[in-house]
Amino acid sequence: MRVLLAFDKFKDALTAREACEVAARTLAAKHADWHCDLCPLTDGGEGFGDILTHAAGGQRIVLKVSGPRNGSIEAPLGLVKADRLPATVRASIPLADADTLAVVEMAGASGLALLPPGQRDPWHTTTFGTGQLIRAAAERQSSAILLGIGGSATNDLGLGALAALGFEFRTTTGGIISPPVPATWEQIARIEGKLSPSLPPVFIACDVSNPLLGPQGATAIYGPQKGLRAGDLPRLEAAVASMARRLCEYCSQPPELITTPGTGAAGGISFGLMAAAQARLLPGFDLVSGWLDLSQRIAAADLVITGEGRFDQSSLSGKGPGSIYAEARRMGKQAHVFAGSLGVPAADSLHAITPPGMPLSDALRRTAELLAAALSQQL
Repeated sequence: MRVLLAFDKFKDALTAREACEVAARTLAAKHADWHCDLCPLTDGGEGFGDILTHAAGGQRIVLKVSGPRNGSIEAPLGLVKADRLPATVRASIPLADADTLAVVEMAGASGLALLPPGQRDPWHTTTFGTGQLIRAAAERQSSAILLGIGGSATNDLGLGALAALGFEFRTTTGGIISPPVPATWEQIARIEGKLSPSLPPVFIACDVSNPLLGPQGATAIYGPQKGLRAGDLPRLEAAVASMARRLCEYCSQPPELITTPGTGAAGGISFGLMAAAQARLLPGFDLVSGWLDLSQRIAAADLVITGEGRFDQSSLSGKGPGSIYAEARRMGKQAHVFAGSLGVPAADSLHAITPPGMPLSDALRRTAELLAAALSQQL
């Protein structure tokens, strides 16, 4: 029996790789003749850089950068030779064989998981560290940059990243505001500076179609998840709208850019990089699927096992475990989902590993044990 283990992360409990390894050990103990193909997944958030870099045999570098609320943290930068990339990826990111692609993970420098709950506040979080990673990639003569933007702690339009890349945000007296977090935007009298001409093309892996503003925008949909108080939503939305118009004007971009689908991703960093660096959005899961050769690995498997922290209707909307589950069933493969919890009706092939009534804190602490128990019982 050939088994494909393709788990995404169990947030705050197991990384994607750890979940795959738990499953592999469990199945090996029960079925010694089964062969497991471990394929950790990423949605652009935590693990994006490491998973893609490792899969392509690239080089992982750890750099000191600013965290989402300043302070020094260590974050990864991946460097991958273009000739190690599948043709499907190179069709989206044009590269010569000798070129190097830098893989940047926003969550590693500006991620929500880097902050304890009491420090999560999008008025004060910055993408400056993500900009430092992009700058480091440019300094290493990367031919292009692939940025994964899931799991962010920010709502700063990417101004922090732009500040790290050469933009200056000045007060009426000429002082530089650094980092330019939303709480300081009222002090910004003018924008100056420019990006380095050595900055290579930037490609953003994104499965989010939200516009920047409005009821489906960055602030309304994602702000509360990042610590935004309900009473502050209208004020931050107005600040984002005003700063977005100013950035479009400074970068000579049409104001219609604000309504472009995907500009509301990750607190608007996609908008900022599109306005200032002409960054391009790429369908995230399609890119990851091609990078990891998922179609061929599903086709080669007799059994496909996937899962994540919570499997719900959004999981079935064209990304991650939901897409793998659907594709496996389309190919006529036996497929199972094991998730911390289900937001869709349970079925013979959809399993919630957390017992009813178990407190979340206990479930998170025991996720590895619960996953192993569920796999052993069902398979």
